[in-house]
Amino acid sequence: MDTNLEDIKHIRSMMERSSKFLSLSGMSGISAGFFALVGAGAGHLILRNEFTVTGTLLYDFILLALVVLILAASAGFFFCMRKAKKSGAKLWMPVTQQIIKDFSIPMIIGGIFCVILIYQQATRMVAPSMLIFYGLALIYAGSRTYRDIKILGACEILLGLIAGIFVCNGLLFWAIGFGVLHIVYGIIIYYKYDMKSVKNG
Repeated sequence: MDTNLEDIKHIRSMMERSSKFLSLSGMSGISAGFFALVGAGAGHLILRNEFTVTGTLLYDFILLALVVLILAASAGFFFCMRKAKKSGAKLWMPVTQQIIKDFSIPMIIGGIFCVILIYQQATRMVAPSMLIFYGLALIYAGSRTYRDIKILGACEILLGLIAGIFVCNGLLFWAIGFGVLHIVYGIIIYYKYDMKSVKNG
């Protein structure tokens, strides 16, 4: 009986690994949140004309956003790869490709929409839009990984809607959404799943 139960658990684990992306690391969220907070700090200095790279406010923010995105994505990839290696799982699988596609669709549309907002000089709505579309991307892709991702997505959307009302505090809401929420989510994922996988390993 015990052997049958172990076999069932093993089969269930194999099916889950093949249908869901479980190499998502809590440290990815923590590092992304850290870079976002640093970026928000730099953005605050740019708004106060205390720091500039290009000499133009808009170009400074575009450059800052690209740097934060590259750093967060690189750190996220590193920690996910490390977790996959520790658990003996493959990082690049069909489900990985699918989750990237699911995540990319709302993000690309959101990016285009933000460019339109900038073109129309509605820059105060850029931060709320980024939060909302990012939240939609998390919910859309969340079915293929931990369900906690959907909760994070819902929080991002709610925060984006609130930011759409208090448009003068866009940078603050951006820092909370991409910084604080990511760190909180990362800590939860780390203690809920990462520590568990280490003990099982």
